[in-house]
Amino acid sequence: MSANGILLHVAEAGAGEPVLLLHGFAGLWWTWHHQLRDLADSGFRVVAVDLRGYGDSDKPPRGYDAWTAAGDVAGLIRALGLRSAHVVGHAGGGLLAWSVAAMRPRVVRSVGVLGGAHPLALRHAASRLPVGRRGAQTRASRHVLRFQVPMAPEKRLTSDGAAHVGELLSSWAGEAWRGTDDFIDTAATLRHAMCVPGVAHSALEYYRWALRSQLRGDGRRFRRDVDTRVTVPVLQLHGEDDPCILQSTARDSTPWRGPHSEFVTLPGVGHFPHLEAPAETSAVLATFLRGV
Repeated sequence: MSANGILLHVAEAGAGEPVLLLHGFAGLWWTWHHQLRDLADSGFRVVAVDLRGYGDSDKPPRGYDAWTAAGDVAGLIRALGLRSAHVVGHAGGGLLAWSVAAMRPRVVRSVGVLGGAHPLALRHAASRLPVGRRGAQTRASRHVLRFQVPMAPEKRLTSDGAAHVGELLSSWAGEAWRGTDDFIDTAATLRHAMCVPGVAHSALEYYRWALRSQLRGDGRRFRRDVDTRVTVPVLQLHGEDDPCILQSTARDSTPWRGPHSEFVTLPGVGHFPHLEAPAETSAVLATFLRGV
């Protein structure tokens, strides 16, 4: 589907209120396969997209900044024949959903964030010195620093059949899901997806822009543009055992949440609620979306 000057691959199911699903790092549309079925059965039109640089979507050499990514989402909503949609994202996809709601508010009916936080809440928490309790998010975000050097992170992500993707999945997942047949199948799918030519570089470019822009004018402009309380309800769904985006960081997002927002936690779940506890995640999403 053509949007914002590129082609984006989507998977779609159901009919009714539109819900757009945005994956996070090392993902693709498939990571929402449970919610595609469940939310469609609950009466929603559900669309899961491969973001710019991922899966079967275009992989241009640039455009991995927040404004271009937000333009991709807004353009996709229009390309689907919609004026607006509920936007749900996991991790980086959640940051993007929140950014679109702040910068393109007319196209967003509500925001859902799984395993994520508001961009400024994450920036504030990850900028502390990596010592003591207050530096826990900085330590949890060490991978972002490792991703900044050229070439080496791409090689690490793709070597040995993208084994490092499986390692990250294991280290960020809850203990109950780790090692199950479903976990093994998911790891195999994500490892295969990372080996598609161009995906590793594109995935890392999102992180590189996010960090390097902090010292440039575009970073200051982005902080200004998202430093507003959105006008729509926000659902934050967080695994209590998430070691990647800490629950305290997610809760610090409260000042930017719109009216009638909710914060829901899932015990025993790590960074991937939609994969680790798909039935519970789909039920929480459906209840929230009906309420909106």
